[in-house]
Amino acid sequence: MLKHVPAKIIALDLDDTLLKDDLTISDYTVSVLQEAVKRGIYVTLCSGRTDNAILTYVRRLDIAGTQGGRYIIAQNGTSISDLHERKAIYSRVLESDILTHVYRKACELSLVCEVYDASTIYIPYKNEWTDIDVKLSGLNQQVVSDFETFLMKGHPKTVVPGEPEVLQKLQAELKKEIGERCVIFTSKPYFLEVMPKNTGKGEALIWLAEYLGIAQSETVAFGDAMNDESMIRLAGTSIAMKNGLQVIKDMAAHVSEYTNDEDGVARFIQKYVLNR
Repeated sequence: MLKHVPAKIIALDLDDTLLKDDLTISDYTVSVLQEAVKRGIYVTLCSGRTDNAILTYVRRLDIAGTQGGRYIIAQNGTSISDLHERKAIYSRVLESDILTHVYRKACELSLVCEVYDASTIYIPYKNEWTDIDVKLSGLNQQVVSDFETFLMKGHPKTVVPGEPEVLQKLQAELKKEIGERCVIFTSKPYFLEVMPKNTGKGEALIWLAEYLGIAQSETVAFGDAMNDESMIRLAGTSIAMKNGLQVIKDMAAHVSEYTNDEDGVARFIQKYVLNR
């Protein structure tokens, strides 16, 4: 029976994990995570979102100025930023030929591709799917006329949004054609993501733990979806959300007793990490 989880760094996915369905964080969850930081635990937000879209929630937690709230993992593990130094300390970039290949395959299916920097979603033309992404992330969007040339400089990842059935077809084709050279998954049913090989939230978490001198056994991760897979697989203690995908729940060491809408993360941390 689980009694205590050793934790020196806790990595938290945002959507459908730390965030409620209305994209908020409760006062109760804020108080629990602040207590964890006070006890010397690193609380690291770990999201598919870009830096600026994560910072909103770092501010909500009010931990950015602390040592424990110093680092964030963005774009599904392709970058780690030190908020005190205001710089990236770790980054991975997808090869340009993979970016252009995905873009061309997407075009064949009348789909759009997106790439990102810290504050902006770049797209070849305006579309309803990017509007959804903008609403979720709070980022700006910018149309780039010669999008394929823009891709050639390299980007951390690319996202193809669209109807889930169409994306499943594209995912199968991409895995067959370039699956050995990159990571391909759906972070949400309507977001297909392509990232550099051997890159993910889990790889970034382990890199950060080593950077901080923390043993893998003292890393803790919470997640719910396929973009959390490597984090759930590699963390010393992994917790899938009650509301998460079954494949993630089957993989995790533990499943939260409560959903994201019921403060599942904070309730688990309070009971098994802080033991109060």
